[in-house]
Amino acid sequence: MKSTEIELLAQLLTNLPGIGPRSARRMILHLIKNKNNLMYPLGNTINLVAEQVKICKNCGNYCMQEYCDICINHKRDKSLLCIVEEVADLWAIERGRLFNGIYFVLGGTLNAIKGITPEKLNIQKLLEKLKGKEVKEVILATSITTSGQTTAHYLLNNIKKLNIKVSRLARGVPAGGELDYLDEATLGQALSERTLVFDRVIKYE
Repeated sequence: MKSTEIELLAQLLTNLPGIGPRSARRMILHLIKNKNNLMYPLGNTINLVAEQVKICKNCGNYCMQEYCDICINHKRDKSLLCIVEEVADLWAIERGRLFNGIYFVLGGTLNAIKGITPEKLNIQKLLEKLKGKEVKEVILATSITTSGQTTAHYLLNNIKKLNIKVSRLARGVPAGGELDYLDEATLGQALSERTLVFDRVIKYE
């Protein structure tokens, strides 16, 4: 490739996950051969999303308005909250269409080595949300990795103080597994067969 612009496009594409130099070149050739049907619409859509994409004020999902479609959907069960690490995990669960609750995106996991403390995640915002009494059950859907387990343990200790039922994804999720790489059937089973790790205490007056 001799064109500087085409070379730059190839370099930019290789920054995407799973795209190497050869794949980037093949993608560029395909786009050029389909300029009207694919290249122009793709470029326009990328520009539109880049200019208008927002973070949902309620859950942390990506959307094009202040609140995402999930949060404003009145048919969703607002008493059931699924906590995930990243937006990719939220999208992975949504693909299966088996969960009718709402979500909360932490923005990562706790990691002392990398200096990721609770203050650097959306944990305080989560705990404030849970104080609102609307949520009756929390599902900890963090990955089965060391950092994911550490984060889940930290959240459990804090949510128990609020007397809210807490459950964990069933062991259908393999150790070391990240949700975005799991198929819909496995995720659906892990949700439906989730394990109770703390049950709220009913207080009688």
